[in-house]
Amino acid sequence: MSSTIRRKVMKHLEIVKQLQPSLHQETHAPSPDQVDNEHYRAYTRMAHDVGGEPDVPITWEEKEEEVWEHNTFVTCEVLAWRGVWNAEERRRRQNVDVGQTAYLGLPYYGRWLLTAARILVDKQYITVTELSDKIDEVRKRYE
Repeated sequence: MSSTIRRKVMKHLEIVKQLQPSLHQETHAPSPDQVDNEHYRAYTRMAHDVGGEPDVPITWEEKEEEVWEHNTFVTCEVLAWRGVWNAEERRRRQNVDVGQTAYLGLPYYGRWLLTAARILVDKQYITVTELSDKIDEVRKRYE
């Protein structure tokens, strides 16, 4: 990758990091004359939307699916079959709504789990307390 492209990618990531920090920082919406091209691109692009964008080379590795990953997939499919969500809602929530920090920081099926938990709570199928109690119960089984 050329150093010019790398600088552009790094500048973009630096701007996005300011707009979508891991810990929310209170900011004021800029007036239109304060939004330059780089900021407009950072506001409108999501971390998963990289089609046609310059990026570093990725090494392709064949990976066996772990049991928890398979169970996550099945659970999410069952939630869809039961009408809790549809595929478009799940994809939007796990790829766009999580923000860049979670998108880049969680494993693929980790985002699925986070999305399932959020939707179940948001749509009031479970409460945060019930979810927390269940997490504690499962954690104790594996200690």
